[in-house]
Amino acid sequence: MIRVVLAQPRGFCAGVERAIEIVERALKKYGPPIYVRHEIVHNRHVVEDLRTRGAVFVDELDEIPPGSMTVFSAHGVAKRVEAAAAERGLPVIDATCPLVAKVHNEGRRYARQDRELVLVGHAGHAEVEGTIGQVPAKVHLVQTVEDVALLNVKDPDKLAYITQTTLSVDDTRGIIQALSARFPTIVGPDVRDICYATQNRQQAVRDLAHCVDMILVVGSCNSSNSNRLREIGQELGKPSYLIDDADALQAEWFKDITSVGVTAGASAPETLVQGVLDGLRRFGTIEVSTQGGVAEDVRFRFPAELELDRAEQNARSA
Repeated sequence: MIRVVLAQPRGFCAGVERAIEIVERALKKYGPPIYVRHEIVHNRHVVEDLRTRGAVFVDELDEIPPGSMTVFSAHGVAKRVEAAAAERGLPVIDATCPLVAKVHNEGRRYARQDRELVLVGHAGHAEVEGTIGQVPAKVHLVQTVEDVALLNVKDPDKLAYITQTTLSVDDTRGIIQALSARFPTIVGPDVRDICYATQNRQQAVRDLAHCVDMILVVGSCNSSNSNRLREIGQELGKPSYLIDDADALQAEWFKDITSVGVTAGASAPETLVQGVLDGLRRFGTIEVSTQGGVAEDVRFRFPAELELDRAEQNARSA
């Protein structure tokens, strides 16, 4: 018998649900193909499913035929990408998560105050690249507390910081404390401004770690928030594995294991979690329960061109 505890909350957040539905609505309204710059969200299964329905994922805008309907991913894009799309005459639907857009707005507000920006985030991540490209100011990227000591800024009294939304709250807090210690006048948003979904899912993993022997995180390896969930479980002393789906489960993980916690990153669909439960049954009988946790009811508005009319809304609610 393996006792399985499902994290609450887990899986899709409101920003991911919105981004995926934007592509689905665009396919229905305009017909395929719909071109998406980069992965709409960081999950292989989601991307492959949308690809089978007519979404075409590209790395750069020059891969998109002129005049083709284009979607920007949930991670956001730089101003230069927006300008390039306009120059090529591409009709664009922006699926940037509203919480990422909030970070962009904060960065621009600090830039108007003539401040240099410190961005706490991971180099190369799509959200970080988009944020740097949205802020009309010098942006210094820091990834660790050690990076703070290496910062070379023009005016220590004219600094502000912003953060990647999907970082670990604990890691971000430590970097912000280091920034404040070195630059006492630095300004920035409260650590609570980190994405609500990131915080909720991280807390759920902390709660899981108190009552299970091992933690499985369902999510893709290029998903920042999924990697953070695995790291938190590991830091709390529990063997923790990031898996794309049930096919990644390995029998040797379950030696002497009597309880397993299962969660999913914010870009992983619930169908994958249910598939993992089926996969766990290969190793014995399982008893499944769901932990208590935050019930999320956040909803974001859709772009005006994809808002449902009254008849469609009635049909959905029926």
